[in-house]
Amino acid sequence: MGYEYAELMLMRIGTTEIILLLILALLIFGGSKLSGLGKALGTSIRDFKKETSSLDKPEEETIEVTKVEVKKEEAANV
Repeated sequence: MGYEYAELMLMRIGTTEIILLLILALLIFGGSKLSGLGKALGTSIRDFKKETSSLDKPEEETIEVTKVEVKKEEAANV
């Protein structure tokens, strides 16, 4: 019974704990690095979702989308 109770307690994270974790992260990383980490995390999640959704599409559609994205990137770099 003790093991199950400990397992349940680890799964329950309340608002207070989340606020404390955010404050701790802010103190450790600082504001500028924390915003950079958030941006990098968001970009990684977006790329992951895009790649996993492309697994459902046929190969030809994926190639077409990739060509359009490359053209957009080239236009943005000019």
